[in-house]
Amino acid sequence: MQVFSISKSYLLPHLSPNPSSNPNPVFNSSTSICSSLFSLPRSNSLRFSHKLSSSTPLHEEIKIGKDLKPEQNETEEPVLIARRPMVDLTAEEEAIRSLTDSPRGDDVNSSYSSKIDEKISEIAKKLPIFEPERLAPPAERPLLINLELALYRAKELTRRFEFDKAEELLFKCMPLWPEDGRIYVALGKVFVKQLKYAEARTVYERGCQATQGENTYIWQCWAVLESKAGNTKRAREYFDASIAADKKHAPAWHGWAVLEMKEGNLKRARYLLRRGLQFCGGNEYIYQTLALLKVKNKRYEHARHLFQRAVACNPKSCASWLAWAQMEIEDDNNSKARELFEEAIQASPKNRFAWHVWAVFEANQGNIEKARKLLKVGYALNPRDPVLLQSLALIEYRHTSANAARLLFQRASKIDPRHQPVWMAWGWMEWKEGNISTARELYQRVLSIDSTNDSAARCYQAWGVLEQRIGNLEVARRLFRSSLNINSQSYITWMTWASLEERRGNSIRAEEIRNLYLQQRTEVVDDPLWVMGLLDIFDPAMGNIKRMFKWEQPPDSKSKKDLSRSKDQSETGGESNETREIEKSDFDLDAFLKRRLSVDPSKLDELFEGTNPKTNISTRSIYRRSQRARQAAIN
Repeated sequence: MQVFSISKSYLLPHLSPNPSSNPNPVFNSSTSICSSLFSLPRSNSLRFSHKLSSSTPLHEEIKIGKDLKPEQNETEEPVLIARRPMVDLTAEEEAIRSLTDSPRGDDVNSSYSSKIDEKISEIAKKLPIFEPERLAPPAERPLLINLELALYRAKELTRRFEFDKAEELLFKCMPLWPEDGRIYVALGKVFVKQLKYAEARTVYERGCQATQGENTYIWQCWAVLESKAGNTKRAREYFDASIAADKKHAPAWHGWAVLEMKEGNLKRARYLLRRGLQFCGGNEYIYQTLALLKVKNKRYEHARHLFQRAVACNPKSCASWLAWAQMEIEDDNNSKARELFEEAIQASPKNRFAWHVWAVFEANQGNIEKARKLLKVGYALNPRDPVLLQSLALIEYRHTSANAARLLFQRASKIDPRHQPVWMAWGWMEWKEGNISTARELYQRVLSIDSTNDSAARCYQAWGVLEQRIGNLEVARRLFRSSLNINSQSYITWMTWASLEERRGNSIRAEEIRNLYLQQRTEVVDDPLWVMGLLDIFDPAMGNIKRMFKWEQPPDSKSKKDLSRSKDQSETGGESNETREIEKSDFDLDAFLKRRLSVDPSKLDELFEGTNPKTNISTRSIYRRSQRARQAAIN
């Protein structure tokens, strides 16, 4: 052991039992305390030693003196003893103590001194003697299964539009599990469904702080929120942060690519999707979006190959089947499209989009009764969805009566009073029926819900066309201008305004409007023509359906496929090829409804009339019972 010596002339005056012998008055008080506590005779050295009792596990000696040896220590006078805190020894510390306690000479001790000092310094760093918070037991909180149950409960409350209860439940979970990112994601989605974007931003920001920015799901949801709000630059930053947190998070790559597609940056979107495949492997959504990029370039064979890979990754992906079906419709391959719709229904029997898109396709093909049936089945399975009732109301208006359509519009508006496309479709129907004042009231109702989104831009444009037809040109101009203030990239709004000026004989003004559109256009975007027809009232999320319907087209605009179909129908006595294709189909819809959904097709009208939005739980329970019965039959 290394020995540190201090001269006798320096130590002894300070520890002298006689205060008067100390020439320095500063040490008088400390000297008197030492003399009262310890009666120590003068010695040539002072030694501090850790005398260990049977319960003291750590034995360490620090000697202060002149070249002391073990033999001399046994004959010295009584010494001052200082005890160390009692701590438990690890195996490593036990080995060190065995080395220090073994009787060895100075030459042996000196060889081990450096190693022992290093070990002791490492052990000292690990001893949390001065950190009481770390040694305190963690606060008691419920088991993790309670969080899982709370998240499921909040999800069910959100589906039933009981947002207040869902918020209260999630706010209770937040202080108990502040590091779990699922709470912030679920709460943010609840606020987004209510269009409370400011509150959702606050929740996501709090979640990023609680998780130290390492939760990729929170960043991704925040990026999607900013994308919906139109903050493209900030959305890109948050997508980048999500990928930095986890490069294998496929939704972040896919969401960023979809954002770039909306902005017209197709090369950038393709690059992001390929990087997503590189880091995440096969993903049905990435393959599906790559296929849609091929469809934009009319490369249908490449798109089919990518769709096949998408459904191979996940045969239950209803979105992949629907996207593939819409591509086949665009390629005029209707029989293949119908087969893909059947696959989509079997993959996800309760998916409202599958029933909706298939019904629109059948209505476009002239199968009105089958379209009604599909919409009614979809609504029976999803009684909280107003879009299905909206589409059924438009079909009833065209093929039955306006009164039947009004009843369906009223029913849809009660399900979701804030669904703008329902009110806008209703207003369009009243305009066609000549009820101008009622149509204005319904358009005002659309704008009272939200006057800054894309639906409001369409409403301004539709209202402007109404005022133009009845001769209120100044009002129409103001409405067109309001629509362009929201969406300046809308080609149809600019051209409608230009045509208004041309009809008034103001060709110079019309040319100026066209030039303004070309000057302000920053990039080429796919803006489908929003002609005032039945197709133009659907939910904006179903934009691809607009290209599937071809109602109210002039006779000259029919495609060669339509002309050949009408020719075949006349030659076969009114039986078209599509009808024969339906007969050849192996898919039995009625049997599927009975087997998988426990729905009797003969009582479908009664079920539709008696369906109430509050019966959503009972419908789900029927589906679960049918699933259990089918599983028991298999076993």
